[in-house]
Amino acid sequence: MVDLAFQALLLLFIAAFIAGFIDSIAGGGGLITIPAMLIAGIPPLETLGTNKLQSMFGAGSATIAYARKGHVDLKKQLPMAAMAVIGGALGALVASFVPGDVLRAFMPFLLVAIALYFALKPNLSDIDSHQRLTPFAFGLTFVPMIGFYDGVFGPGTGSFFMLAFVSLAGFGMLKATAHTKLLNFGSNVGAFLVFVAGGVVLWKIGFLMGIGQFLGAHTGSRLAMKNGARLIKPLLVITCVALAIRLLADPTNPIRVWMGV
Repeated sequence: MVDLAFQALLLLFIAAFIAGFIDSIAGGGGLITIPAMLIAGIPPLETLGTNKLQSMFGAGSATIAYARKGHVDLKKQLPMAAMAVIGGALGALVASFVPGDVLRAFMPFLLVAIALYFALKPNLSDIDSHQRLTPFAFGLTFVPMIGFYDGVFGPGTGSFFMLAFVSLAGFGMLKATAHTKLLNFGSNVGAFLVFVAGGVVLWKIGFLMGIGQFLGAHTGSRLAMKNGARLIKPLLVITCVALAIRLLADPTNPIRVWMGV
């Protein structure tokens, strides 16, 4: 168990609240909580495992809030959530064999591309549009694929789910956000179970941050339901760009290492 001072625990709680708030609307909370835990002195592997624990609180809180208002039917979406669980578990299992540097190199560009898509695509609203994939095909392909990515690496998972729901499933922005949180919860559960088996979860810190995540996600989801696409679209664009900058600002980012900057 990592022993942390009260000030460090308070900062982790605040970071978790902010991450839960942002994540419930646009995703990207992991790039707030993971650096915060590393700065607090928690080892990298324990940081990843504990992050999945506290993230479940945020995703679960947002999912419940959206479900209560009828934006997602939990019973109807259980099969799709199960596919996200399987994808997340498989991703966590093979995480040590996947070339993480390649993922970290491509991520900033993928996030900028997603930001441009949502920023430039006209007529994005809370109204459903043309469906390019059936729910069955979508659940068998893109859901486990994105869940797998979440288990392997993680940052930007919510943005990928949002892009898939809007562009392929034809969901409106608010509906896509609600379903994204359910599937994000599923992939978090799958990866979390693998990390628990590996004994790398710091339970006390995870539960403390989980409370912050729960409160932040509840606040954020209520705000998203009140404002819909007017809030979700710009925050999603800003979050994607901010995540890309955050990844590129890391001195150990493979692109910076390869370029020698």
